[in-house]
Amino acid sequence: MKNKIVIYQTLPRLFGNKNTNCIYNGSIEQNGCGKFNDFDAKTLQRIRHMGFTHVWYTGIIRHALTNDYSQAGIPRQHPDVVKGKAGSPYAIADYYDVDPDLAVTVENRMGEWEALIERTHQAGMKVIIDFVPNHVARQYHSVAKPSHTKDLGEDDDTTMHFSIKNNFYYCWGQPLDLGGIRKGEAADLTPYEEMPAKATGNDHFDAHPGQNDWYETVKLNYGIDYCDAGGRSEHFSPIPDTWGKMTDILLFWAAKGVDGFRCDMAEMVPAAFWNWATDKVKFAHPEVIFIGEVYDPNQYRNYVGAGFDYLYDKVGMYDCLCDVIKGFRPAADITRQWQQTDDIRQHMLYFMENHDEVRLASDFLAGDAQKAFPAVAVSALLADNPMMVYAGQEFGERGMDCEGYSGRDGRTTIFDYWCVDSLRRGFFDRRRLTKPEKSLNSQYERLLRLVNNEAALREGASFDLMYVNPQLAQSQFAFLRKAEQQLVLVVANFDRNATTCQVVMPQHAFDFMQLPEKQVVALDLFTDKQTDVCLERNTAIKVEVDGYGVALLKMDL
Repeated sequence: MKNKIVIYQTLPRLFGNKNTNCIYNGSIEQNGCGKFNDFDAKTLQRIRHMGFTHVWYTGIIRHALTNDYSQAGIPRQHPDVVKGKAGSPYAIADYYDVDPDLAVTVENRMGEWEALIERTHQAGMKVIIDFVPNHVARQYHSVAKPSHTKDLGEDDDTTMHFSIKNNFYYCWGQPLDLGGIRKGEAADLTPYEEMPAKATGNDHFDAHPGQNDWYETVKLNYGIDYCDAGGRSEHFSPIPDTWGKMTDILLFWAAKGVDGFRCDMAEMVPAAFWNWATDKVKFAHPEVIFIGEVYDPNQYRNYVGAGFDYLYDKVGMYDCLCDVIKGFRPAADITRQWQQTDDIRQHMLYFMENHDEVRLASDFLAGDAQKAFPAVAVSALLADNPMMVYAGQEFGERGMDCEGYSGRDGRTTIFDYWCVDSLRRGFFDRRRLTKPEKSLNSQYERLLRLVNNEAALREGASFDLMYVNPQLAQSQFAFLRKAEQQLVLVVANFDRNATTCQVVMPQHAFDFMQLPEKQVVALDLFTDKQTDVCLERNTAIKVEVDGYGVALLKMDL
């Protein structure tokens, strides 16, 4: 039996934090921090019970942060090149280590992480972590690497802007200039110095990054010279030094039981590297999956061909569904979005929230989590490709806190120590959940469990009904799923008002899905209501759908 992948993304720093102080720009001592151990067997079983098959633990590999763990042999990071008190999970300081903030006993931090991997597996789920291949923290230095391993930049020739033997790019003879960066608490310290300056992670190749650059990171060199006479040239033979080092890092984590890698900004790293690296990792660990953060649709097929199992469908399906929620586009536009990637649809990862995007319930998107539920249902049910939920989404987390480095932007901070109150209540004090939170959580649970409990939704063929139902175009979206002798008609209602639809079943659907013409009993998997349905070519089925709801009429053929 094929399972549909359903991913739960969570930031452990926030997930288990029960400290409700929530002091603006607070320290770890003031605001607290979640730990690996907060994901105990009971908590993991609850996540599994909701219908999730994978947990993406965000921010595991040790990144630059302001806390002092020097007594544990961990180098301190200069606050000039750390974003926020807690630091960005995407400014990696040691690819072979884990975040000491997440450990109860810092000296046993790797052991605590390995125990969480094992607990997650025992709960029946697989483990995904971030692999950040494009850039590292400015003060990257591994203290946990295997003894035979050379550190990144250890043998670099810093007099050369570019060399395939170098791991970084350098600005000849120029010191790093952080004059355009707001220093905050670091202003009264000895300024951070870097000579020569390394190129900045967001492809900024001079010594003067600005406030909006990824100034806390440095770009890794995969054999592309971005500043030669032609503007950009590829040098992949012999194999660049960075290729081998980064592949070894992937193999290191896969050997610890990690089941998949969400690869940050994968399209900023050449597809040739991914083809080389994924082949080696999958040869040693055939079940490992790679998920790529790729935003350019013109590059999708290149990266699928380079070994990625799944790619973010952000600029297509996500953007479209957000516009439908906000009333900027008709629901019928969803059809065009899946058609754009139909040949690689099984490789597209659908989502409605992640750490980069605004929360659905924030003032910057829907303002009401229930209003976004039909979009979540479409992303979960349209086909058998994976989908993802971000921790707190299932309770309607609004992301409207002003935590510190992150302002009030509708996102949950990844830079600060904070308590996400909806998560604290939802997992550790459920008595205090509000009625709307309980209701939404119940809908998510039912939806996500159905995804793998019903064969038609788990692995069935999909058939879009919008081309023969123009009356639905503005506010409803209808499609079929079928596996063996089970058929499900799905109607998502993006309107606030309940509606009764007449959904036409075209002849082509009968031919494509080999449907019989007969009288059947339809069970709505969401409301448990039964109704008699006449399955007949080119005739309509009456469907009742709640406002901002979804109907799933299951018919045994």
